[in-house]
Amino acid sequence: MELNLDLDPILPSSQPESMTEFVNSRGQPATRSTTGGWTSALFIIGVEVAERCAYYGISSNLITYLTGPLGEGTATAAAALNTWSGVATMLPLLGAFIADSWLGRYRTIVFASLLYIMGLGMLTISSIIPSTSNSHCNDSTNQKNCTNASSHKALFFFSLYLVAFAQGGHKPCVQAFGADQFDQSDPRERISKNSFFNWWYFGICASGGVAVVTMSYVQDNISWGLGFGIPCSIMILALLLFLLGTRTYRYFVLEEENPFIRVGRSFVALARSWKSKGFCVRGPVDVTSLSDEDNADASAEAKGLLRLFPIWATCLIYGVLFAQSSTFFTKQASTLDRKISGDVEVPPAALQVFISVAIICFIPIYDKLLVPLTRKFTRIPSGITMLQRIGTGMALSLLAVVVAALVEIKRLKTAKEYGLVDKPKVPVPMSLWWMVPQYLLFGMADVFTIVGMQEFFYDQVPDALRSLGLAFYLSVLGVGSFISSFLISVIDKISSAKGKSWFSNNLNQAHLDYFYWFLAGLSAFEIVLFLYFSKIYVYRKRVRIDADV
Repeated sequence: MELNLDLDPILPSSQPESMTEFVNSRGQPATRSTTGGWTSALFIIGVEVAERCAYYGISSNLITYLTGPLGEGTATAAAALNTWSGVATMLPLLGAFIADSWLGRYRTIVFASLLYIMGLGMLTISSIIPSTSNSHCNDSTNQKNCTNASSHKALFFFSLYLVAFAQGGHKPCVQAFGADQFDQSDPRERISKNSFFNWWYFGICASGGVAVVTMSYVQDNISWGLGFGIPCSIMILALLLFLLGTRTYRYFVLEEENPFIRVGRSFVALARSWKSKGFCVRGPVDVTSLSDEDNADASAEAKGLLRLFPIWATCLIYGVLFAQSSTFFTKQASTLDRKISGDVEVPPAALQVFISVAIICFIPIYDKLLVPLTRKFTRIPSGITMLQRIGTGMALSLLAVVVAALVEIKRLKTAKEYGLVDKPKVPVPMSLWWMVPQYLLFGMADVFTIVGMQEFFYDQVPDALRSLGLAFYLSVLGVGSFISSFLISVIDKISSAKGKSWFSNNLNQAHLDYFYWFLAGLSAFEIVLFLYFSKIYVYRKRVRIDADV
């Protein structure tokens, strides 16, 4: 598969061979011909492919493990999973801070990988230790079983959150490190960098799709120990692959002054200016209002970060919708007829593979057809602006949750027609294929919104804070998961007080359709706000290319 673009005749590079912002593995100035580019990027993409395979190998089917071996209720399990997912996608802010301030991206990736392997290993042990049953804890004669179940649950969640901490260091740094292999000042490498984000997401979704299908089958039909042990082995291979490419990488030179301290100092100065005479985020930097020790560039960086906040905030509901694909979508699928050939039954979590299928099919179309076509008209390297891309995905996610609501109405109606309202363990005579469209729509939405957020936050933050930029995109999903958990808890309490919970353990008596319609309304409101803030947003950089490209 050819990833690079033949741009030599159109975009001749006039950049010097030696690079001042990057060094090689020996600490010497990096050269364009021997470091970076697609050679290094493919190593890093391979590492992330393996890491995502390991991550989705455990996360995609956790709702089944929580409601099965751990014996949790549907609402409790969904809230717990959303909380864990939120923590896992918020911790990259801490990982980015450590990488951009002290360790650098390479060292942070190595340390995080070791922590990752430790967490997955402990998770495997927690799933195979004896006396883990939680089913008899209400029986006063089985206090020993209850104690063992509590110990098992404590070890399980400790291991799970250790994986979350590891991902916090790994996730933002690997992608930023991969994008660092392309020089923004070189026209050819900049276009390759735009393509890198697409193929990055292609790779991790392909591996995620394989992991969802294979690991959910192993976990449901063979053993949870093997289902968690394989991801641990894959993560070991990921670390070895990353170390193998050490000599080919470009390493960003850390600034002598901590960039967070510099920008933080500017925030303080700007706040004083705001308090004394008002402050407009879109206006020019008033350097005279800053103290002598403040730097005008740092002030511009601080204002740039402030301008990102409205965009970040208006993406949060997308994160809420995103969280449903691995929780309620999976529980919804578990009630359907999932037999596809004789006695072969598809694990409910395996339906998430259709998200990956949509991404894998659509990214080449987007990157090789839509981008070159729109580029001819817009003269923008990425075809459309990053915010236009994000907004398109939001609209698709709204459509996906509307489809999910309609499918749930159909499922509840079918369960009632066949007298299955009080028989939750009997499959509803409705094919799993009814749920495929909502997964496919979410996959297409991800191609636009997730990749768009990755590129937007990486591109629009100061160069020294690029790991933080990618952590911003992940924090959208993290905060979205927290919001989802909060909404589930509140709605469960309110609806339970008025009768039957929307999230009853018996989904044939629940009302997930009401919840999906509620999310659709929130999403529509979010899109309106996003369009407003996108219209007034001024990009940090505007790069255009010749019309012939």
